[in-house]
Amino acid sequence: MLLEIIATHLTDAITAARAGADRLELSPGMSEEGLTPSYGLIDEVVHAVDIPVNVIIRPHSQSFCYDANDIKTMVKDIHIAKKLGAAGIVIGTLKPNGEIDTEALKHLLEAADGLDVTFHRAFDFARDQSEALHVLSQFPQVRRVLTSGGKQKAPQGVDKLNELLAQAKQTHVTIMAGHGLTLETFAAFIEKTAVREVHFGSGVRVAKDYHQPISRDTIKQIKKIMADA
Repeated sequence: MLLEIIATHLTDAITAARAGADRLELSPGMSEEGLTPSYGLIDEVVHAVDIPVNVIIRPHSQSFCYDANDIKTMVKDIHIAKKLGAAGIVIGTLKPNGEIDTEALKHLLEAADGLDVTFHRAFDFARDQSEALHVLSQFPQVRRVLTSGGKQKAPQGVDKLNELLAQAKQTHVTIMAGHGLTLETFAAFIEKTAVREVHFGSGVRVAKDYHQPISRDTIKQIKKIMADA
């Protein structure tokens, strides 16, 4: 099982890596559901840790719908993240009606050539998650989908997560569970689902608050639960 941790700044990244994270999502601005990090931050994090760093590419927090100007900005951000040594990108594109915006996605994937690609929790705001997974499975570059099984937190979305896991078995896409996972709920959660990648954000922080530092002890306890599973 693989553990991905959200890092919002350099100290976060170093702490998470040293505590045993397998991969980072570099995503500052979590009060706004994540925004593209500065180039300086990407560069520092990539050179400070020895685990993969996937960078969120999100130019604003208004929605997951992007116009031509947004796409132009995102493409440039992807090129620079790649040049700075990021292992991958984290993206999500929707139309106003809740469908996956495949045209926008194509532009971003073209720019991401060779990078690891995660489709983030915009997926959970799609009009139909099963439909969205089918669409994303048509894009070989999309390696995984981060989902809680809908708009609820992951521990409450187990049934839908299991449906998506079953559907994903017929594709190349990995389902990564995230949103609302905590140390207290994690053992019970993984007993109910066959998910092999998990994503923690506030759940590994002091007081479960993005304004607080990452707890190395919490990550170590999560890793122990994973090892024992």
